Amino acid sequence: MSQAHPALREPWRSLHRQRQGASFGIWVFLASEVMFFAGALMVFGMLRLQHPAGFLAAARATDIWFGSVNTAVLLTSSLTMAVASQAAEAGLRRLALRCLGITALLGLAFLVVKGFEYRADILGGLVPGPTFRLEEPAAQLFFGFYWALTGVHAVHLTIGIVAVAGLAWRGWRGTLPLASPAFEVTALYWHLVDLVWVFLYPLLYLPGRSG
Repeated sequence: MSQAHPALREPWRSLHRQRQGASFGIWVFLASEVMFFAGALMVFGMLRLQHPAGFLAAARATDIWFGSVNTAVLLTSSLTMAVASQAAEAGLRRLALRCLGITALLGLAFLVVKGFEYRADILGGLVPGPTFRLEEPAAQLFFGFYWALTGVHAVHLTIGIVAVAGLAWRGWRGTLPLASPAFEVTALYWHLVDLVWVFLYPLLYLPGRSG
């Protein structure tokens, strides 16, 4: 009887089947997440059509510098995560672990920058409520979505950082073989988080900036 592959887990009998099951599971989960964000963005788009002036004024009040820096950070992290996944598949342990570490650090950098941005927003009176500083009533709707969508995104990113860091730790200790589907599954989740931000950035930061 041949020895089972070290990456094989119950109840799977082959690594190929295990990988297929993991891929199917993560794609189902990602589809549910896409539907959630798509629904929220659809409502945002409808309100923007109803209140164009208020939404443009609110978008101009966001800090494009913070948003642009974080976009560059996340796009870079997507690259390092892809390299980590491919390196794991190729059996390049050192490269995979280094890229996982860089990815986690970039994710933390995003949260730090976002924290400074949130602080500036709070001090600038951009939290919906009685102290909101913009005069256009619809601007509060915009910032309601701004706080909700970026907050949910930050939660997803935090989960991704924990997953990537855990992957790197287990890989470094040698308790997780590079052939494990966990590398591919974690990479797909991370790319979803990046993709959501790619949509949030132009919707929340860019309107009303040209001209």
